[in-house]
Amino acid sequence: MDDLRDKYINLIANAADEATLEDLRVQAVGKKGEISLQMRELGKMSAEERQVAGPKLNALKDEINSALAAKKQGLADAALDERLRAEWMDVTLPARHRRVGTIHPVSQVTEEVTAIFADMGFAVAEGPQVESDWFNFDALNIPGHHPARAEMDTFYTHRAPGDDRPPHVLRTHTSPVQIRTMQAQGAPLRVIAPGRVYRADYDQTHTPMFHQIEGLAIDKDISMANLKWVLEEFVKAFFEVDDVELRFRASHFPFTEPSAEVDIRCSWEGGTLKVGEGDDWLEILGSGMVHPKVLEAGNIDPNEWQGFAFGMGIDRIAMLKYGIPDLRAFFDSDLRWLRHYGFASLDVPTLHGGLSR
Repeated sequence: MDDLRDKYINLIANAADEATLEDLRVQAVGKKGEISLQMRELGKMSAEERQVAGPKLNALKDEINSALAAKKQGLADAALDERLRAEWMDVTLPARHRRVGTIHPVSQVTEEVTAIFADMGFAVAEGPQVESDWFNFDALNIPGHHPARAEMDTFYTHRAPGDDRPPHVLRTHTSPVQIRTMQAQGAPLRVIAPGRVYRADYDQTHTPMFHQIEGLAIDKDISMANLKWVLEEFVKAFFEVDDVELRFRASHFPFTEPSAEVDIRCSWEGGTLKVGEGDDWLEILGSGMVHPKVLEAGNIDPNEWQGFAFGMGIDRIAMLKYGIPDLRAFFDSDLRWLRHYGFASLDVPTLHGGLSR
């Protein structure tokens, strides 16, 4: 036993790596190792001999295992020291810029628009995406024969045969949020309502699901002049230009009277949109003074209060500002497209810091 001990203690002490150490473990205390074979011989001894040899063999086995564990830890510590010497870094050097995550253009533009209108005192209002037919159409003065209520344009939820309850739809605009907010808060009121909307359409500039943002302001002395100022300030801030010219064209929307579509002066020189200059005009949104019937649906007295409303497509203005040619790409989940058109996750848009840094 003394010869075995001296042999393996010396071999373990001189082992240069963990592979050699493992070979020594197998040779010494493995199933067919020398010490293991010695312990099998105990069965051939007399009781008196086993009482002497047994404890010595167990002590030898424990000593060899302890020496193996100590050497293994020593080799690991030496490897770590070598790695630390080789893989050093100067922590006083400036950090390397690394992009953490990517913000989708729709999310970015929603935050930009929200920041602009928040600066003008508009709060954010939200509502359900599955709406009753009354909130989506009737409360907004949209008559029953209006084309927007046809199943070829609007997604209606399934109803069992004989179910006479009012139908529900995937909201076709965020205007129902205006009704819900008027009913909940009353007047005066100043809110914007961003969110997803749904219509049965699909081509380069239309998708079945897209994003809108609508604004509503109600007070006792609000006019089209206030609407014009708000939209001018928004366009200048959003497109980050010093001056802009808007053109209001008479139009018709069931929920506003009078109604106007709004164009901005621009140019497409070299295929690039430049806002505030040139001889072209680009339609960007619809607007008008809130119809008295809509105020009544929101439980607001139209003889005492009046207001304006406007709505625009978030996806559309994102395409215009950032030169994105196809609306369908917004919803393709293509990481290459997102890395190209996306925004750094930590760059929060602010008016004083810049919307689109």
